[in-house]
Amino acid sequence: MYIETEATPNPATLKFLPGRPVLAEGVLDMADAGAAEVSPLARRLFGLEGVVRVFLATDFLSVTLGHDDWDGAKPQVLGAIMDHFLSGEPVVTADVRGLAGHDAYEGEDAEIVGEIKELLDTRVRPAVAQDGGDIVFHAFRDGIVYLHMRGSCSGCPSSTLTLKRGIENMLKHYVPEVAAVEA
Repeated sequence: MYIETEATPNPATLKFLPGRPVLAEGVLDMADAGAAEVSPLARRLFGLEGVVRVFLATDFLSVTLGHDDWDGAKPQVLGAIMDHFLSGEPVVTADVRGLAGHDAYEGEDAEIVGEIKELLDTRVRPAVAQDGGDIVFHAFRDGIVYLHMRGSCSGCPSSTLTLKRGIENMLKHYVPEVAAVEA
């Protein structure tokens, strides 16, 4: 089994591409070992020294260390990923689709939220996934879009710049009702 690795803008995070599906759909972001209860793969990774976050997507995973020295950690993470996939264990043991809640919107707000989500899904998420992360719509209130950065984007030094200059400008351009974007 060959696992590709890619650097991300966050020096503490590496993206791993195992060449096979990781999740059937969606994403799962685990910010600590307690959140890894639903994933044998994530539990295995959190068992390694220095691992502080694991992000799973359909065709990749990203691992964040509590520091940015990957010299000794990278072979251990690669070994844990390989051992997991060769073991035949599932990546997740529960249906993760329902783990993120969503607000209900009606009327004009529902249309605005639909436009925002469509732009995020088609223009933003693919680019953010290239860097080993994800961005999720959280809420829309009083003209402010609240987003949640996950994976390598969470805590990345350039995430604020991406959020304010890139995403906010794009959303304001296409959806005039958007006044600002906040994390």
